[in-house]
Amino acid sequence: MAQRTKADRQAAAKKGAATKQRKAAQKGAADAKSSAGSAGKAAVETAKSLGEAIKQGVKAITKRS
Repeated sequence: MAQRTKADRQAAAKKGAATKQRKAAQKGAADAKSSAGSAGKAAVETAKSLGEAIKQGVKAITKRS
């Protein structure tokens, strides 16, 4: 195996740092996308629950009349 020069080691270190930074950015984007999806699902479930509550309220009012 050939000796690595200081320039070779520095280039490898820069490439490793860039790869690490790129992977961290990709993970952050994936996490943000996942969080947005979860928030959207929660909003849909809340709307469904609200609709059901309104439906039950209307039933109660019509039974009283």
